[in-house]
Formats: sequence, structure tokens, C-alpha cells
Amino acid sequence: MLGLVGRSGSGKSTVTRLLQGVSRNYTGYLRLDGVELREINLSHLRRSFGVVLQDNFLFRGSVRDNITAGRPGYTMDDVIRAARLAGAEEFIDRMPAGYDTPIEEGSTNISGGQRQRLAIARAVISDPKLMILDEATSALDPESEALVNANLQRIGKGRTMVIVSHRLSSLVDCHQICVMDKGKVIDVAPHAVLLERCEIYRMLWIQQNRHEHRAKGGHTDQTDQNDDPMLMDEE
Repeated sequence: MLGLVGRSGSGKSTVTRLLQGVSRNYTGYLRLDGVELREINLSHLRRSFGVVLQDNFLFRGSVRDNITAGRPGYTMDDVIRAARLAGAEEFIDRMPAGYDTPIEEGSTNISGGQRQRLAIARAVISDPKLMILDEATSALDPESEALVNANLQRIGKGRTMVIVSHRLSSLVDCHQICVMDKGKVIDVAPHAVLLERCEIYRMLWIQQNRHEHRAKGGHTDQTDQNDDPMLMDEE
């Protein structure tokens, strides 16, 4: 699991587009399993990928049709396996007709979190060797995001995952995190190492976790609820 982080415009999504072969006009090197990307057949490359974006399109059709995306050859067992991996099985079973429930135009009869989990199921059903999640949880409410993140370890088993997210808290369990800035790789290391040695990563982390950072530093103010004895836990 590789996380991609950086300020807006640092090049995170550009890397994911290059990985998908959208453009092969770049300088430097981009390798998969040690093979330069431009030397890999484009059709083979794209068959090896599963991609989940921030906003995924679901077409008018059944839940099952949206997971298989109209591709022939998938059995019901394949559909259920993919839904289970994506954490979608539970809410699908509660739908009026289960996997045969129609998705309305514009996905108006399902929530944003459910739409994202169906998109993940669509991506994993082909058992891709590499999955890209590009801000796939950024538009979700906290509960839906937590459900998706809880499944990432299961989804990533046996495959490589590249996860782009501006929320660093969702990347702390990645094996490596790549920090980018102005189109360049600044550092690559696990979360704990980056906190120690990478200024950009440390500042992003502090900005997103101001409350926790203040608590660890011992700084309080009059609005801090811990100063109110009525709000303190009793032992």
C-alpha cells in the first residue's frame, strides 16, 4: 500500500493518470515491477488496473449490472465476493430486491457512501493486480469513510494499492507514503519516519490534527473543554 500526499497541485493525480497510461509523454522513469511503463502493452496495463475516483458514475441498471459493468463472464458468486470485499454486501442485502435492485438515474436512491462502495466492488471484481484510489473517500461522510478505510487492508491483500488522499489519517497504515511537491518526489517512507524527517509532511499532519497536536504540546486555552471539571471523566 503506497500513499500519495502533497499540497494541491503537487502532481498526485498526474502520477495516477500516468500509471493508467493516459499519457506516455513524460521525462524520468516510472516503473512497475522494474519495467519501464512505456514498455508495457497498454491493453495489458489497463486490464491489470482497478480505479476508484472521487466521483464515480453509476449507470441506470441493477446493482449487479453496475458491479459487473456489463462485462460478460462474471457469476453471482463473483459479484457477491466483490461486494463483500468492498463492504457493500450488508447494505445491498437490505435493498428491496438485493442485487437486482435498480439504480436510478443519477444514483438518487443510494447514498454517496454506498455509491463509492459499489464503485470499489466494480474495481475489485476483476481481481486487479494494482488498484488506484484517487481521493476515493474525500466526499464521504465520516461514517462511510471509516467503513471504506476499514476494508482497505482486505481489499489490498494480494495486490498493490496506490491511494491518493489529502486526509493523512487515512494513510497512516500504508507501507510507504510518497510526499510530492511541485511535481517532484520529496520523500518516501512510512508515516512515523516522515513525521520525523519530512517538513512538508509534518506540517500537513499538524494542520489536520491541530487539536491533538495542542494536547500533546500541553497548550490549553479557556475554551478547552478539559479545563471544565464538569466534562472530565471520573475514575
